[in-house]
Amino acid sequence: MDFWALILCASLVWVVVQALRFLEKKASTSPSNLPPGPPPLPVIGNLLELGDLPHKSLAKLALAYGPIIKLDLGFIITIVISSPSVAREILQAHDLSFSNRMVPDTITAFKQDALGLPWAPISPLWRNLRRVCNLHIFTNKKLDATQQLRLKKVEELLAHVKISAQVGDAVDIGEAAFRTTLNFLSNTIFSLDLADPSSVSATEFKKIVSRITVEAGKPNIADYFPVLKKIDPQGSRRRMKMYFGQLLDMFEGLIRKRLQMRAASDYARKDDVLDTLIDICEDKNEDMEIFQIKHLMLLCLAISELFVAGTDTTSNTLEWAMAELLHNPDKLSRAQTELDQVIGKGNLVDESNIARLPYLQAIVKETFRLHPTVPLLLPRKSGAELEISGVTVPEGAQVFVNVWAIGRDGTLWEDPNAFMPKRFLGSEMDVKGQSFELIPFGGGRRVCPGLPLALRMLHMMLGSLLNCFNWKHEGGIEPEDMNMDDKFGLTLQKDQPLRAVPTLV
Repeated sequence: MDFWALILCASLVWVVVQALRFLEKKASTSPSNLPPGPPPLPVIGNLLELGDLPHKSLAKLALAYGPIIKLDLGFIITIVISSPSVAREILQAHDLSFSNRMVPDTITAFKQDALGLPWAPISPLWRNLRRVCNLHIFTNKKLDATQQLRLKKVEELLAHVKISAQVGDAVDIGEAAFRTTLNFLSNTIFSLDLADPSSVSATEFKKIVSRITVEAGKPNIADYFPVLKKIDPQGSRRRMKMYFGQLLDMFEGLIRKRLQMRAASDYARKDDVLDTLIDICEDKNEDMEIFQIKHLMLLCLAISELFVAGTDTTSNTLEWAMAELLHNPDKLSRAQTELDQVIGKGNLVDESNIARLPYLQAIVKETFRLHPTVPLLLPRKSGAELEISGVTVPEGAQVFVNVWAIGRDGTLWEDPNAFMPKRFLGSEMDVKGQSFELIPFGGGRRVCPGLPLALRMLHMMLGSLLNCFNWKHEGGIEPEDMNMDDKFGLTLQKDQPLRAVPTLV
């Protein structure tokens, strides 16, 4: 046996010994009234129960053990919520106790104290980051002010699709939506396009973002056995550092270039998000020490996370919506009929039209129900030992809310696996965090701050694509033969990208 094999064997023995000690200690200190769940194996617990598609595996376990279950994932006690009533207790009634995150090891690839808005603990840092988003990016006033920019980017999307329609080429729907969202965000923040429609830049950017979300979402052994974090056995932290580093390098270059421009006496203010953030950084009177220029890394990280969250989630949802409509031609026809009657065939959908398009709104809600952007939401951490729905959730437990399972619950939804937008017609249910049967953006103080922008972009892009073009699947694939499988990560992606051929209406 060579030296490194000996080291590996010794390490494994040490891990097993530590695990047994931990399990013995946990058995003596754990509350007695824990939620039900499958019996754990020694050392690894229920890790094998997760499988390749944890949202589906956990949904099956919920059918067997109930809406709140316990899993032992290595050293980590994990509670999984699969009903709206229990989700309401976690996200609303006891929101403060469950507001902090269980942070995956990959997210700390750069610096433990440089966590961005989605992962930072409730603290002055988190409140300041949230305040910046709420005041300077996602308020209705700010979004109204950038409405013409969104309209311009949707017009560019339609022009790109029109070229494909004229020559009979297929469009990669997810990539086209990603490019549109990316360029809107980059213009809002930097006053420039990051993706040239005629180049592969959007494709490369999308690959980086996709790799980040897959890496952040997939099970990582270092999260369940913290003693292994230093050696990063799956290489997850190393890969995340490389992927996120590519974004950070890009954004740091843009920020430094803007700082040089601002130093010039003839600088013409762009009045975009970056100028606003730099103003905050330089304002000594603001209680924003975390945004001083010396914390350039944090500024880059915040912008990078905004791009990852804003582009991937919106483009994935639009791709799923288009896939479901192609998979259900009668629903596609009904949507186009509504658009024709309300705004006229071939016209672009602007934001003032959305309120008059109830079936289009219902399509977006039904897409969120079947294909929630983040199927398990971001993991929360129990801040205290609490009784929830008659069982005890121990302090320090990881908590998942399986919104994918809630959306497919046959006790809540008629024909739950069918795409039926009409179920939302006349319904007051929304996706803003108050209707716990449908919470793709989460709820409570941790609800996604980008929700208002995502809804505007989704309705505009989807409505315009449906109203300006007819669509069929590439290769003449029949609707019933379409691949509708998903691929698990932090966000829920189609396993096979949707390629569809447009024709002019």
